[in-house]
Amino acid sequence: MRLPLIFHSLHQRLQKMFVKRNEGGETATPSIQDIAGRLAEEQQRLRQLEATTTPKERTVLVLGSKCVGKTTAINKFFDREEHATRPTLALEYSFGRRIGSGKSPQVMNVWELGSLDNAEQLLEVPMRTHGLQQLAVVLMLDLSQPQRFWTDLECAYKGLRDTAQQMMEKVTPELREILEQRTVERVGQQNKDVEKLDPLPFPVIIVGGKYDVFSGFDPVIRKHTCRCLRSMAHLIGGALLFYTQKMPKLAKVLRDTINHLGFGSPAHPFRSHVVDFNEPLCIWFGTDSWSKIGDTGAQSVERIGATFGVEVPQLQLEKQKLQETTDPAKDPGFKESLIDEMRSQKNEELAGLMRDVLLRGKFESVQT
Repeated sequence: MRLPLIFHSLHQRLQKMFVKRNEGGETATPSIQDIAGRLAEEQQRLRQLEATTTPKERTVLVLGSKCVGKTTAINKFFDREEHATRPTLALEYSFGRRIGSGKSPQVMNVWELGSLDNAEQLLEVPMRTHGLQQLAVVLMLDLSQPQRFWTDLECAYKGLRDTAQQMMEKVTPELREILEQRTVERVGQQNKDVEKLDPLPFPVIIVGGKYDVFSGFDPVIRKHTCRCLRSMAHLIGGALLFYTQKMPKLAKVLRDTINHLGFGSPAHPFRSHVVDFNEPLCIWFGTDSWSKIGDTGAQSVERIGATFGVEVPQLQLEKQKLQETTDPAKDPGFKESLIDEMRSQKNEELAGLMRDVLLRGKFESVQT
């Protein structure tokens, strides 16, 4: 969703609002009072429209690299006890409720996508189930593997972008107007890079996980990694946060951020603005710029990836070597005594049948 298109449509609407004709059919320039009055009416109309269409619940989609701490972050947010965290195989759902004083209950839907491999259809589930209007995305990447995380970042971005584009084509004009207005407000109308961005129609927070490991890397790798993530977050109109559960301060910021996305409070979960690559980055929506990131100017996803691939070469391993698929039935975290017993019995029966077939084959070969 290109912001210049949004501003163009807004400019056309304002022109229609402000141009009036006199009795001779000639256009007349409206007074300042007329402009102020019509602007107030337009803002009031948008507020009323948003109030009537705003959902009573919000949705947070958590996705990203494997084993980066997505499940742990969700469990900590819901104050769940962690004995042995099981790997998320596909798509898992949780929800929370909060009742304010004199207010209706607030509901927060949390979806966690276990893997980005061939996950296009799973990625669509939370987006199409709850819609774009109430959606926020937390994209977690493994900072401990800077030679590999670009694949996850690019895959997640393209999946979100493609699904959002398909859905934006089918929404009503009123809802499209609301989403576009929110995007402009999130990025900042006064942002000088506004015409050089390609933001998604919902808030995205890129979270760099395992910062405790990343902080011990070579400064050059940290510098290039931070520049890559800042560029990507700025391009899509997102925010950027570094995180590790081993540092209580960073863990609290992520917890407050999820609470902000789901329930709207605290209003400002990022209590500081940090862009120094020697520190854990903390950059809110619309507070970065291409000039602050570097002297490369505006960039595209392809250019960001190509530049980062030169500075930090990415490992290109075959999927069979890179991802050794494990059998969940042998994972102690998925123990089910009754099911495991029945499975063991069936395995023994299958082994017996295979022995019988093998012996029969040998016997027939001897006879011939």
